[in-house]
Amino acid sequence: MKRVFNFSAGPSMLPEQVLAKAAEEMLCYEDSGMSVMEMSHRSPVYEKIIAEAETLLRKVMEIPDNYKVLFLQGGASTQFAAVPLNLMTKNGKADYILSGQFSTKAEQEAQKYGDVKAVASSKDANFTFVPQTDRNSFRADADYVHICFNNTIYGTKFPYIPDTGDIPLVADLSSCILSEPIDVKKFGLIYAGAQKNMSAAGLTVVIVREDLIGNARKDIPTMLDYKIMADNGSMYNTPPCWCIYIAKLVYEWILELGGLKEMKKRNEEKANLLYGYLDSQDYYIAPVKKDSRSMMNVTFVTGNAELDKKFASEASAAGLVNLKGHRSVGGMRASIYNAMPKAGVETLVAFMKEFAKNNPKG
Repeated sequence: MKRVFNFSAGPSMLPEQVLAKAAEEMLCYEDSGMSVMEMSHRSPVYEKIIAEAETLLRKVMEIPDNYKVLFLQGGASTQFAAVPLNLMTKNGKADYILSGQFSTKAEQEAQKYGDVKAVASSKDANFTFVPQTDRNSFRADADYVHICFNNTIYGTKFPYIPDTGDIPLVADLSSCILSEPIDVKKFGLIYAGAQKNMSAAGLTVVIVREDLIGNARKDIPTMLDYKIMADNGSMYNTPPCWCIYIAKLVYEWILELGGLKEMKKRNEEKANLLYGYLDSQDYYIAPVKKDSRSMMNVTFVTGNAELDKKFASEASAAGLVNLKGHRSVGGMRASIYNAMPKAGVETLVAFMKEFAKNNPKG
């Protein structure tokens, strides 16, 4: 069996150690006589799994006791509605920083529920940088400020955490969660789809400060109400049991490696290797401004659509798969999440050099 280097933006690579452990326990988890996919979420053995998953995530991210951890479904996109329905209820106002497609979608969804303002945007520059803000950028009576911390499609990341004062900061961390240490206390709410750095597709994690729970609109759908989910330990209904189990294994893997400080070191090494090559030559163009570059998603183009297409095709044949850029921007995108080994990036850079040599531009 030969595994490829999978540069997909999500669902993405999982650590081989995690996959091997899941395979080992596929038919029978511990002494339960069944797979995790088969067991009741109300059984003692599964209740232990979900409890351990929360404990481990709290340890990995150093989540304060006054924050709830929710294991939910519906993807990060469901949170585009859940956030305003739960939080935009005091003054009916929210401010959004637009740095890419997903923050834009979140802002458009929130428009349905109140007075929503885009206080900063880099759309006019095709989202090639993250706009700067300060406290004066935000309305004093906004119920929250929303950002997408890492922009998967465009390959950008906030180089700073916005200073919102007493206004709760809400962040979509889907494509950078667990990639480096982050001060949870600086956020009122964090949400993330798990399929990029944490687990298989189907799980969404919400980390929310307790004082922000319990103020939802009266007409909020039950499944989107954070208080109901928190009061029921994320099990108001059947949770994504298998995905939570895989997340638990990922948290264990991160802790075994040395935690998020070690993860950041590894991710920086990979990103520096790829960006270092991009900055050393003129065949490929890296469109993102250097101070906004993502450590997780690296975008680049040749400047020729046909060459870009050929690159993605030949790379795939060489075992470097899913390098084609998002359909909205084209070019190439290398998603080098936690589970991508350094060898994968080294192999990609070697391929890039060979492709440039064999395909000179006119």
